[in-house]
Amino acid sequence: MIEYYCNCSSNNLLGKDGYLKKTLSFIFVFVLLISTFSITANATGGSSVGVYINSQEFTGNVRVQDGTTFVAVRRFANAIDSSAKVTYSYSNRTLTISSSKLYMTVKDGSSYIVANGRYLYTPSPIFMKNGIMYAPVILLSKAFDAKISWSNATSSFYVTRGSGGILSGDQFYRDDEVYWLSKIINAESGGEILKGKIAVGNVILNRVRSSYFPNTIYGVIFDKKNGVQFSPTANGTIYKNANSESIIAAKICLEGYSVNNYIFYFINPRVAPNSWVAKNRELYAQIGNHAFYY
Repeated sequence: MIEYYCNCSSNNLLGKDGYLKKTLSFIFVFVLLISTFSITANATGGSSVGVYINSQEFTGNVRVQDGTTFVAVRRFANAIDSSAKVTYSYSNRTLTISSSKLYMTVKDGSSYIVANGRYLYTPSPIFMKNGIMYAPVILLSKAFDAKISWSNATSSFYVTRGSGGILSGDQFYRDDEVYWLSKIINAESGGEILKGKIAVGNVILNRVRSSYFPNTIYGVIFDKKNGVQFSPTANGTIYKNANSESIIAAKICLEGYSVNNYIFYFINPRVAPNSWVAKNRELYAQIGNHAFYY
């Protein structure tokens, strides 16, 4: 089983304290360290995975689905911060967790949680079962600014309490990075599924991290070293207002989530079936209407 985990206590790898630069080429390692574990789950989605908070066993429900460990949100929030207030809205199927350090919403069926204005993505969506809301233990730990580690020996996650809430989105995201990244995502994939939008954003950030391309988001988007790189900069659609999901996708990318760290090109095969990219680069995958290449 492949699980993603991180040291979730640090808040300042990317944000208003510094531009996103190639020296941050390992930022994705901070957010999404990938490891393969031998974890068993029964056919009903149960789990043999253990979860401990400050060495105390978490007694709430734990489930493994699609290679991701989920925990009961309400019980986890109360276990990690006894002061947290948890309320549920039946009308929009959303749990709200609030404390002096954290304001977080967790919505049934969503691919992300929103914590202090930060967008934390999960490839395996949040879900409800038997009246209990489940979310990935890794995302919840990050939201609470807790450290989380994995032990192969015990098949368990170990969570250590941190400050109680991650740095706010206002402090973490750079306005200019969100602005231009969401603009290009919207112009290239505004009508695509969220994962397709994220993949477009990944291409931009992968180029920023590469020594072959400019080292800022703006520079990558308007790069003309080998001709216009992105048609929206030539036809003017780059200047259209980004829709809300494109802005969310940009923030998810800036959090460090990546479908692949080495995709540098994308095309719409129906629009450009004989493009240089299709003939000269290795295909990674097609997501929505776009094919992505290394």
